[in-house]
Amino acid sequence: MPADPSTGWIDRLARACQPIPLRVPVLLVAYTVVLFLSRWMAYQLRFDFNVPADSWPHFGDYWSAVLCVQLFFLAVSGQFSGIMGYFSLPDVRRLLLASLASTGVLFGIRYQFPEVYIEPRGVILVTGLLGLSGVGAVRLACRLVRERYFSVYAKSAGTTRRVGIVGAGDVGAGLLRELHSRRGLGLEPVVFFDDDRSKWRSQVHGVPVAGSPDAIGRFKSKYNIDEVIIAMPSAPAKRIGEVVRTLRQHKLKFVTVPAIDQLASGKVKVSQLRAVAIEDLLGREPVGLETENIRRDLTGRTVAVTGAGGSIGSELCRQVASFKPKKLLLVEQSEVQLFQIEQELIGLGYGDIIVPLVADILDAARIRTIFAEYRPAVLFHAAAHKHVPMMERQPCEAVKNNALGTARLADLAQEGGLEKFVMISTDKAVNPTSAMGATKRLAELYLQALFARHPQGTKFIAVRFGNVLGSSGSVVPLFTKQIAAGGPVAVTHPDMVRYFMTIPEAAGLVLQSCAQGQGGEIFVLDMGKPVKIADLARQMIELSGLKPDEDIEIKFVGLRPGEKLFEEITCDNEHYRPTHHPRIMSFLGSSAGWDSVQAAFQELGKELDRPDPDRLKRLMQKIVPEYTPFLAQSDTGPTLSKA
Repeated sequence: MPADPSTGWIDRLARACQPIPLRVPVLLVAYTVVLFLSRWMAYQLRFDFNVPADSWPHFGDYWSAVLCVQLFFLAVSGQFSGIMGYFSLPDVRRLLLASLASTGVLFGIRYQFPEVYIEPRGVILVTGLLGLSGVGAVRLACRLVRERYFSVYAKSAGTTRRVGIVGAGDVGAGLLRELHSRRGLGLEPVVFFDDDRSKWRSQVHGVPVAGSPDAIGRFKSKYNIDEVIIAMPSAPAKRIGEVVRTLRQHKLKFVTVPAIDQLASGKVKVSQLRAVAIEDLLGREPVGLETENIRRDLTGRTVAVTGAGGSIGSELCRQVASFKPKKLLLVEQSEVQLFQIEQELIGLGYGDIIVPLVADILDAARIRTIFAEYRPAVLFHAAAHKHVPMMERQPCEAVKNNALGTARLADLAQEGGLEKFVMISTDKAVNPTSAMGATKRLAELYLQALFARHPQGTKFIAVRFGNVLGSSGSVVPLFTKQIAAGGPVAVTHPDMVRYFMTIPEAAGLVLQSCAQGQGGEIFVLDMGKPVKIADLARQMIELSGLKPDEDIEIKFVGLRPGEKLFEEITCDNEHYRPTHHPRIMSFLGSSAGWDSVQAAFQELGKELDRPDPDRLKRLMQKIVPEYTPFLAQSDTGPTLSKA
């Protein structure tokens, strides 16, 4: 039903009849005084503080008309409707436009109607400049009074700590402004440090830039620094580590600003400081995504994510939602985890597109119903059992969920006409020594064989990457708990190395792989240089303010069944193929015959309920010859076998 056109007039009339806020007459008086004084000062400056007697009549004759023009444009620009205590760059821009407009109108009247209005050009111009400065000063004074005396952050903390800021760029300058306006935090910036030599011996908002962060020790006493804030969110992890070591050497407390992606998205403020985390020291350069390609696959389409409540699955949901799909299906077996990601996405404003679905990928009837009802175009399959030692003791569950579950889900995707199926795999699937890794390799083989059988159907893609910092079951939260408990920190082997990447980086590259995939590929993410687990443990202990092997013991406990000293990224029979993205590699392997793969999976399904895990491992080894299982051949412990 069309809206009544008179409704808009009624609303405006109702608003006009409301009581005038107190700020309007206050600002009117303040602006009138400022503009009157600006006009008076303009005459003084025009005539070198010796205004001729015949010029004063012009001042008196025109002042009310000039004032009305100036106040009119101030009102149009919103200078009466804004809250007095808030004044920022957008307000300055509007104030400048109002000043230019009023000055332009006065000049126009002077030249078009000289018999009505005649004043010296210099007076008109200087009146505009001084009026702009005066009104701006009034608004700025209101802001300073609010921040200093009336803000919830204005009350000074009991003790004030003098802080140095590492990073004199935009983030550091923004942090300085925040700390000045939020005195309740009890932090007083006294000095900047920056790697850019051109900034040395200069100032940022009145605070000096003393020199390089490496020179903090020389300036610690001079500026009486209590602690340091690292404001370099986009700096390389190596540089952050060097700064942290310098601060630790000089016994200075330190915190850091939020990550650059959080600042860029507006999720957090620069003043929401946090402790330096191990992710900051192991992190990598931000990933540049080809968003247009990703948008083509996701925007306006129905997308499903299995394992939506897990570490990778939940981040995939966040990033997929940002591309505005038509519907986002959150498929998750755990009700608790599903509720958490559902509430988070609702809080982010995606409540109208998400569909939370409690479902087990092994329940074929339930999955078939979901596919038939919602018709997803793209499926990200992140549901899996991934804990190596736990799955080593009960490989039947790893086979059931990771291999057979993926195979059943892939069959249903093919049957339901999905366009793309992207499975989250792992570097542990390459020459596996664990049951978990072997089941992931089995899933890869099934997807490749299924795509080779139906090349015109669903595009099946697998994405491999290594350990994800902060994910469920990763070594970082485990070490954190052990350090909090006073140690020891249990490291399997002094030479063990692993690849690490952040959860957002991994999820972003999975989306990029989806956009590039044509079916049958295994994408491998560039995971950088491997990190020694023992070095990781030492860094985490040091970040806690403790000393390795003194305050916290590092205990080497030996390799557990299924573990390797290092991980690989590609199998021997896979061939490298370049991609359009520098962080993504593509590998194609010769797919096994469909009949043999299907027969092998059927045989695996028959063996699931047998009590002997070694029998199941040997059967997996027949299908994945490069698998080297740990077999409990004797009571003395697990034994490596190629049998």
